[in-house]
Amino acid sequence: MSAPICLSLPVKSTLTLAIMAVLSAPAAAKTADIERRAADSEKMEVIVVNADFSGINLDKMPSSVTVIDAQQLEDEGAQHFEDVLNSIANFNWSGGSSRPKYFQIRGVGEQEEYKGAPNSSVGFIMDDIDLSGLGSIASMYDMQQVEILRGPQGTQYGANALAGLIYLKSNDPSQESEQGAEVSVGDDNLTTFAGFSSGPVTDSGALLYRVSVEKHNQDGFKDNQYLGRSDTNERDEFNARAKLRWYATDALQLDLTLLHADFDNGYDAWTLDNNGRNTTSDLPGIDSQQTTGAGFKAIYSGAEQFELTSLTSFANTEHQHAYDGDWSNPIYWASKDCGGDACEYDYTWDKQGDRQTWTQELRVNSTDAGKIFSGSTDWLVGAYARSLSEDNDLYSEYNTWPDEVLQSEYDAKNYAVFAQIDADLGHSYLLSTGLRVERRNSDYSDTNGDNFTPSETMWGGHIALSKVLSPEHTGYGRIARGYKAGGFNMSLPTEFADKKEFDTEVLYNYELGLKSSWLEGKLDSKFALFFMDREDQQVSASQQDPAKPQRFILFTENAGSSTNYGAELDVKWYATENIQFYSSLGWLETAYGDYQYKDKYGAVIDLEGRDLAHSPKLTYSAGMTYLTDSGWFANLNASGKSEFYYSDSNESKSDPYAIVNARVGYETQTWSAYLWGRNLFDEDYGVRGFYFGNEPDLDWTPKQYIRFGDPRQLGVTLSVKFM
Repeated sequence: MSAPICLSLPVKSTLTLAIMAVLSAPAAAKTADIERRAADSEKMEVIVVNADFSGINLDKMPSSVTVIDAQQLEDEGAQHFEDVLNSIANFNWSGGSSRPKYFQIRGVGEQEEYKGAPNSSVGFIMDDIDLSGLGSIASMYDMQQVEILRGPQGTQYGANALAGLIYLKSNDPSQESEQGAEVSVGDDNLTTFAGFSSGPVTDSGALLYRVSVEKHNQDGFKDNQYLGRSDTNERDEFNARAKLRWYATDALQLDLTLLHADFDNGYDAWTLDNNGRNTTSDLPGIDSQQTTGAGFKAIYSGAEQFELTSLTSFANTEHQHAYDGDWSNPIYWASKDCGGDACEYDYTWDKQGDRQTWTQELRVNSTDAGKIFSGSTDWLVGAYARSLSEDNDLYSEYNTWPDEVLQSEYDAKNYAVFAQIDADLGHSYLLSTGLRVERRNSDYSDTNGDNFTPSETMWGGHIALSKVLSPEHTGYGRIARGYKAGGFNMSLPTEFADKKEFDTEVLYNYELGLKSSWLEGKLDSKFALFFMDREDQQVSASQQDPAKPQRFILFTENAGSSTNYGAELDVKWYATENIQFYSSLGWLETAYGDYQYKDKYGAVIDLEGRDLAHSPKLTYSAGMTYLTDSGWFANLNASGKSEFYYSDSNESKSDPYAIVNARVGYETQTWSAYLWGRNLFDEDYGVRGFYFGNEPDLDWTPKQYIRFGDPRQLGVTLSVKFM
């Protein structure tokens, strides 16, 4: 009963009391989940990939997939997707927002989106609700698993999954009544309150529910010395999810998912001297997102030869991204010399948007009785429609005068048909082939007079052959074709008239893999080699305007071809009933083909053979969980990356880094207490970098600026669960 008292005390006092509480826990307390964990160590748990059409077993899926299950999320104490993404091989993100929303898989993906015509390379789906380009609301509380599908998902997801797919699956309603609550406090004035409730609504168990909520607050690790505040980069985040499952009949299952997220975050992340901690801006920025979404899934299995699935989703998002572009204040700039006079530099940038996304998918797949070709082949056919509309209002101000002002309207509609067959060829061979044809129509207009109405038809698919080599080993080969729609560049000056539009990108992915079980099922490994050939690669470029240095000319263009190749390895080992090890390793080589661009002075820069941006050659992670029979718990995990280029438009690079996290505590069947630390060695690591001129007293000389990831943080978590 001491937790409420602790919450009102200073953080250091809270930590001290929590440590004493953990250390004084009675040794005779009931252990938590020991039997379940021991059962898992006897035989690897079966993990189903929910993002796949058929919900296939991870060990049988003929492609490179990483699944982070609920146990690992709990062991590591993950609060947000940001806390786990560094443990994913060949995965990176661009830290130009308060929470990650721009991702790269195998070197392919977006780094930013400023003007308002969203066109994602990495799909982001939460409980079958499309949130591509809006991934910042990805809370991990009450999450069943995180799935990362690498390489183009041309058959299943089409134009939004050129590089791959992130799929989040929260916990479903349970047949038994259960409730839980959790509270965390820590450095940076962190407080997190969360709870869930689940169970049957009716005595028959035909109607089930689950509700979870989370409120997360922290200051954001920045001290604004000009304003005397420590919360200008704050995270003020609320998440709520509700699920209803109705077994309407023996043959009809209906699932309704509702979500609401309100992230009212600050954005005060940049400093002129790259100190990473102390800012001096007078008008701190905003990075807010309010999303309300709904998903409806109906599964009808009453027909003998087929099953019918309908997926409907809707999401409405209001988002705002604003920042202090001069990164300081009038007093600072007035103290600087600009040609013999005091400098005057005051720049603000603010974009507000309203996005609606609606999707409808209908698919029919065979049952065992409906297999074709003498019962050897499963089949699936389907149709898909997606509507995305977004209105944006951009306003920037330079030295009290309006600078860039733009209101825009964007609408894109996608229609697709797809089919897949999975044939048992005998002798333990399985052949999977899929094809998708997609039509995209888009319409854009803005107050600067730009109007675009591009339309195109695209196609993608895959062919994969897998072979059960032995009861412990399955090998596969896969060829996949993905695509990303072409588009347009708005607000370009006359001299960039030839860059008004860009073409569709096509990506061919060639992959070989081996999925294995060792040591009588106690060790599991998944290994993949891949080669990616990108045609008409889309490259995001930026150029500082020499005449108006506060402005940037942003555009996307095609860069001919490029190649990426590398490998991924995931390993999980239940060494004993009490100790589990897990690790990942990613190796990535990227190179531009024939691509040149001009810098702001007109000089030609040749990038042929250079690595792509945000594409570290090495990503790695390792973790260990130890749980004693008496309930003592410990988790230690580390992750790291080699250096990588921050941008395609300059040579600015990150430094290699490694981050170490730990969590120790005590678990019982009804309550748990943990002491945890993230980034224990307080590593300074860059998550986004720019190279440009932002200091008029230095005559706008280009310089590298870096945004750093979160520093060390310590905290405690107390949780309870009732059945």
